[in-house]
Amino acid sequence: MTWFVLIFGRFLVAGTPLLLGTIGEIYAEKAGNLNLGVEGMMAVGAISGFAFAHNTGNPWIGFILAGCMGGLLSLVHAFVTISLRANQVVSGLALTMFGVGLSGFIGNEYVGISLVPRFKNVAIPFLSEIPFVGEVLFTRSPVFYIAILLAVVFWYIMFRTKWGIIIRACGENPKTAESAGINVYRVQYTCVLIGGVCAGLAGAYISLYYIPTWIDGMIAGRGWIVIALVILSQWNSLKALFSCYLFGSIYVLQYALQGSFLNPTLLLMMPYLTAVTVLIVDSKKTLKYKTGSPTHLGEPYIK
Repeated sequence: MTWFVLIFGRFLVAGTPLLLGTIGEIYAEKAGNLNLGVEGMMAVGAISGFAFAHNTGNPWIGFILAGCMGGLLSLVHAFVTISLRANQVVSGLALTMFGVGLSGFIGNEYVGISLVPRFKNVAIPFLSEIPFVGEVLFTRSPVFYIAILLAVVFWYIMFRTKWGIIIRACGENPKTAESAGINVYRVQYTCVLIGGVCAGLAGAYISLYYIPTWIDGMIAGRGWIVIALVILSQWNSLKALFSCYLFGSIYVLQYALQGSFLNPTLLLMMPYLTAVTVLIVDSKKTLKYKTGSPTHLGEPYIK
């Protein structure tokens, strides 16, 4: 039983940064802006969170400021693609390269340092006493609970509030939204900023809790997995809960099954093979409509 609790707990740990990044990117894309710079924003968030936490001795300061750094980078992408109407794919790729390079440059002096101020697990009274389920779900880090809460709140806002209707209108038909008095640019800026903040928090979770040290390249392609998870989740943050933790389990199994009859290398390839497959399938226009892809995703809006 202890082994199962440990493994399932690691599934949740590995899936949490994917969930944070995915729910943020869902908002950016629902508003019609494709930001492929998630990998770079997560990398900057990881080194920012680690550096601030290490120097201040407070992981919460590192976590919050990492979100701010991710948000600042996303605003660069927003300015280039929304105000200047540049190609969103090119801008996102450039943001990824810049973010990964910047994190490596800043992190040179932190390589190999183990983080002392870390997030501690919090046991929820009564619920944590439930056999197996309580140990797995209700004795996690505070960030895990925050990620779950954000997924639910973001879903409610997107599909049950007027603000959600406005966001979806900007991604589906921005001209109609503007004719209704909506400032499309403002909505897109806000949603891209939300995506950047979430990406920064996702990176910080990796360096502050998942792997509490700094290693160059520690994001290891998770930003690209997030892009595929948005599609796999059909731009729905509640569905992202399942898909993100499913992918998190695959990351863990590659280590847990070492020495078994399965080749761990094949397990390591599975998230990336699945991501590529999802992107290929979503390239079909008929399937895009069925999965709920925003109609004007990736297209700059001109008044």
